[in-house]
Amino acid sequence: MNKLDGPRVAPAAGPAAQLVVLCHGYGSDGNDLIGLAPHWRNYLPHAAFVAPNAPQRHPMGPGYQWFPLSRIDPNEALRGTETAAPLLDGFIDSELNRLRLPPNKLALVGFSQGTMMSLYVGLRRKVAPAAIVGFSGVLVGDNTIPASAAPPPVLLLHGDADQVVPPQALFMAANALAAKGVPVQWHMSKGLAHGIDPFGLALAGRFLSDGFSGRMPRTGPVAAPAGQ
Repeated sequence: MNKLDGPRVAPAAGPAAQLVVLCHGYGSDGNDLIGLAPHWRNYLPHAAFVAPNAPQRHPMGPGYQWFPLSRIDPNEALRGTETAAPLLDGFIDSELNRLRLPPNKLALVGFSQGTMMSLYVGLRRKVAPAAIVGFSGVLVGDNTIPASAAPPPVLLLHGDADQVVPPQALFMAANALAAKGVPVQWHMSKGLAHGIDPFGLALAGRFLSDGFSGRMPRTGPVAAPAGQ
């Protein structure tokens, strides 16, 4: 597999104090998700953003894939995620080292297949990220999430009109994470298909800011609507 790389956006102010890694969806690329960075720079003026291209070229188009995915099958998705996870984990370490940041100054954001990657890697890092945000995704490998005294807070967002990843995947993931003691919030956008809407963008920006500031709770079996 290839070494990861992708577009970057420097902090709006001063040297980087945080790092946000954006993981794109199946068949897309880093240029797609790096477009989220301008929406969050007011919330995170000292954050650097990077959106690595996934390691494999998509066989049917110009984009990339984290792993082949013929259908939404839990076993297939878990095998693919496990294979790609070390590459993403290593990339995160190299970016933190490049920016001279400690591992707790990290947040992971994923969309669709990138949410699978962000949740899998983020929940297994030796030092928990400040926050994980997953748009329109699925949780895989929930049975192997390690126990942690201070797991990372997670925000899950989905559209109730999503025809690619079933909306009920949000509730399945939220319940599974809460059962593992992971503090998780969620939001379901009415009428939204497989995408990201302005309300979700703002919700995620505040969540990331709260995660980095330490205002987000790290304990307790929480599976609640975001903002409540």
